[in-house]
Amino acid sequence: MPEPTPGPTPRPTPGTPPGPTPERLSARLVLALVTDPGTFTELPYPARQSPPDGPLAWPGYDASRARAAERTGEEESVVVGTARVEGTAAVLIAFEFGFLGGSLGQRTGDRLEAAYVHARAHRLPVVPLVATGGSRMQEGMLALSQLQRVARQSTLTREAGLAQVAVLRDPTTGGGWATLGAGADVVLALPGAQVGFAGSRVRPPDADPAAYTAEAQLAAGAADAVVPVAELRATLGLWLRLLTTPATTPADPPAALGGTTLPATGGEAVRRARAPHRPRADAYLDAYFTRRVALVGDRCGGADPDGMLCGFGERDGRAVAFAAQTGTPTRPAGYRTAARLIRLADRLGIPVLTLVDTPGAANDAEAERQGAGAAIAELFGEVAAARTPITTLVVGEGGSGGALALAAPGNTWAAPDSYFSVIAPDLAAAILKRPPEQAENTADQLRIRPQDLVALGVVRGVVDPVDRPRA
Repeated sequence: MPEPTPGPTPRPTPGTPPGPTPERLSARLVLALVTDPGTFTELPYPARQSPPDGPLAWPGYDASRARAAERTGEEESVVVGTARVEGTAAVLIAFEFGFLGGSLGQRTGDRLEAAYVHARAHRLPVVPLVATGGSRMQEGMLALSQLQRVARQSTLTREAGLAQVAVLRDPTTGGGWATLGAGADVVLALPGAQVGFAGSRVRPPDADPAAYTAEAQLAAGAADAVVPVAELRATLGLWLRLLTTPATTPADPPAALGGTTLPATGGEAVRRARAPHRPRADAYLDAYFTRRVALVGDRCGGADPDGMLCGFGERDGRAVAFAAQTGTPTRPAGYRTAARLIRLADRLGIPVLTLVDTPGAANDAEAERQGAGAAIAELFGEVAAARTPITTLVVGEGGSGGALALAAPGNTWAAPDSYFSVIAPDLAAAILKRPPEQAENTADQLRIRPQDLVALGVVRGVVDPVDRPRA
């Protein structure tokens, strides 16, 4: 790992305002930026004896470390401690890019392991503030193997039911991105940060640099938000609060926001559900939560922000997770994002609210190439396996398995201006080789009205336009 050449980076007390540009903030400055004043306490670090010039006897390695220490005031490439962020206690891991490019070596691994062990012992979430070029060349495979060590500690922390929220600084590349960054439950990034597995010196010469940015990772579903520096503490604090204060009871179904009368016919139910001005997911979520944050992307290269809204919201001072369809055909990335949301909520013990509103799963050729069937199957499986309670409200169209995959068995409710059907009635008529004018009669035969669904036992009840369900 070549040495970077930034200027000196001072070491202010956490809580003081930052000085340099955010992309190259030192470890101490980024800690000052995100932690509540006076709350940061550095953890003790394990002692490790090292032979001259390190385990590989790399000529000049000791001198390089000494220069890095003099330049940064640090003894290693990470600073680890505990602090409060907007009132929530956490373990923070801040990388010092000025120390050999924030690279990972054996001593770095010692500090990282100590951070995760402390987090599990004290039941604290972990916040990696990442700025690294990857593994340290001067320690060879012994440096690279630290990624396995970090991955194990992250996995143990995940299994302990503790949240991990990463903040990607500039740059976040190599194994640091592939473990501490991309392996976190929630990934926030600073604007313009270089983010990618391949660092700038090892990419193909014709590689598009725009693909290796925080904004590109957000578009590809690998990050949840790009957060301006001025908003970082508040955003991180809200995430930590929501991931550590679960509601203790199942989510109540939201009150109805649209029509209050029940449809007379199946055709009327469909027309009301398809009405362009009917309240959609955003309106329901805004009415239900006092504040919320978005979980974006399936971590498989895709996102469906226009078709599936996922995240965590605060209701009555406690956290509820949500996955909500928006009235459009749901893309495979949307189903995978919802599955990711339910897995995380289940692990953290946070109840889930789902809102069903789709004419059906996207069925174009690209959706098939993106694995529509597998994505829907994954979501069905996560809903079926969840130990945390899931509550569902059908707020509009409930079209076929693409809608049912998001519905909680035994705890699904319906709004008065909704329907739920084995398939949209006009498509059902086509499948049955009926003329288009038979769609209305087909809708009646399918018994898709909210009151029909209650009678069939498919839904528990129809919600009123007040904060209580109608039995």
